[in-house]
Amino acid sequence: MAFLRESQRRLCASILASIPCFESRILGISPAADVSHMFSRRQNCPTKQQQHNLSIPRRGHSNQPEHAVYSGPTTSSPKRVTLRTLRDKYLKGIPISMVTAYDYPSAVHVDQAGIDMLLVGDSAAMVVHGHDTTLPITLDEMLVHCRAVARGARRPFLVGDMPFGCVETSPESAVASAVKMMKEGGMDAVKIEGGFKNRVKAVAAVVEAGVAVVGHVGLTPQAISVLGGFRPAGQSAVEALRVVREAKALEEAGCCAIVLECVPEVVAAAATKEVNVPTIGIGAGAACSGQVLVYHDLLGMMQHPHHAKVTPKFCKQYGAVGAAIQRALGQYASEVETGQFPSKAYSPYKMGAGEGEMFAEELRKQGFEAAAHNVEKISSS
Repeated sequence: MAFLRESQRRLCASILASIPCFESRILGISPAADVSHMFSRRQNCPTKQQQHNLSIPRRGHSNQPEHAVYSGPTTSSPKRVTLRTLRDKYLKGIPISMVTAYDYPSAVHVDQAGIDMLLVGDSAAMVVHGHDTTLPITLDEMLVHCRAVARGARRPFLVGDMPFGCVETSPESAVASAVKMMKEGGMDAVKIEGGFKNRVKAVAAVVEAGVAVVGHVGLTPQAISVLGGFRPAGQSAVEALRVVREAKALEEAGCCAIVLECVPEVVAAAATKEVNVPTIGIGAGAACSGQVLVYHDLLGMMQHPHHAKVTPKFCKQYGAVGAAIQRALGQYASEVETGQFPSKAYSPYKMGAGEGEMFAEELRKQGFEAAAHNVEKISSS
């Protein structure tokens, strides 16, 4: 029985060392210390060094190395931004920051910058996939982007764009797609474009299904077919009134926030005053409750002519990352062509003592004389 108890104790220790239990979190002690705490109240507490070692995050999968190449951030998880967080900022009049991003590396940057919201936009169709509009991207493609972002961003409130075709057919289709965004994409909410009658019905159905929805009025890129291009909205009194009415209808349908895109500041100010949820502006002036820009645009990442044609006028570039990328790629190409790269400093792997000679000898036995000569040449250099 003593042997059985000891085996059970060791098994529990190995499991709980990587999975912190409820009592560990409540008492604030490390997982391994918690095992001792369970089995022997009299055992001494672990040292600070032991606590530090045991608190290092570990992957829970046995087929993964301890230090994976792309293991991601290993710092403690920050406090997540939730709808309550956003509501609190809104009520206090603190502007909300939002960035549109599409993959794991950019999500990590957004996360570490302390951005409140991260939108996985269907603009990935243009920015990432090279299309001229947002229409071609599918739900399955959006889910790939959503999952990648969800792995990289642990703090921001994550919003997934519902791509064209998911909402238009019926409220039931909208609900099914939204559920996929949440379950398979790891999102906190979905964004639905448009504020006209059937779109409001879809929003209400999705909210009733238990999914938070961010609305979107003003310029709605998915409606490019009827708009005739990417054109600003609300520039006449009639259009401006429509924007405000649509924003109000979306709020009444249950939207937790509303994006206002490419409208005059006075129109955004009117809509923001009329609704009781945060408005997130993009090309809508400073009167909104928050602002959103695309990651690639605000960093000045894209330099090719196609992107230059579609970079919006309202986007302030906070960096010139694209120029730095072009310089780096050009330098790399040059160093490869001239033989500067890789130098000895970037050729770190060596054979063991005497292994090179044995390798050359074996090559000669196999008739690979040229290869053997090359081995000897490099080994002696």
